[in-house]
Amino acid sequence: MRIVAIIPCRYASTRLEGKPLMPILGKPMIQWVYEKAKQANILTDVVVATDDDRIYGCVEGFDGRALMTAATHRSGSDRAAEAAEMLGLKDEDIVINIQGDQPAFDQRCLSEVVSPLMDNPELVMTTLIYKITDPAELEDPNHVKCVFDKEKFALYFSRSNIPFDRDGSASFDIFKHLGIYAYRKHFLERFASLPQGSLEAIEKLEHLRAMEHGYRIKVVETRYDSKEVDTPSDVEKVEIILGDPNH
Repeated sequence: MRIVAIIPCRYASTRLEGKPLMPILGKPMIQWVYEKAKQANILTDVVVATDDDRIYGCVEGFDGRALMTAATHRSGSDRAAEAAEMLGLKDEDIVINIQGDQPAFDQRCLSEVVSPLMDNPELVMTTLIYKITDPAELEDPNHVKCVFDKEKFALYFSRSNIPFDRDGSASFDIFKHLGIYAYRKHFLERFASLPQGSLEAIEKLEHLRAMEHGYRIKVVETRYDSKEVDTPSDVEKVEIILGDPNH
């Protein structure tokens, strides 16, 4: 069985155009993500899937592997599905989708997200969550929140703060979603064939498509936070993390 990391990457981001190529401590952001993934010994391959010549050329420039995919994909998962087909993956192979805006992610979390799929052949999709410790992230819609059941299957993802404390007196943890998914290849193919869900369209969260069509997503609480780059100010925060010799 192959375990392949695919990094979907497009230039025309609505929040920060061209961010995969933004320099972070002297290297383009996509290079940080790619090199972090290459450190994971569970992976048989790491590939950037893009629709942009500039990103493709950048990846080739640092001796990475890139695939040109269609410009019409609805989400990163759809782009990853095309790349998985191009790679000739088998149905039971596992694809890890790593968002291209997480240059400071810890490669050890890849083993965590894959583990449930290795242990349970009935599972088709997993993703990571992390307990929020920074109060600034609670009201930030770029930090997607997740609630889940007692068996750690997702109940909902939202850009809003969930759950809502009606009485304002409860004490509870709030978890954010990290943009790293793992799927069996046959399910990723199925996912890409599904029509967009109404909640997906409202929240602009691709994983809601799976849930709206009746598929369960196993969530894995990771020990490793991963700061995403959504705004120019996020670059400075990530540079501090990456510049820390203990990171």
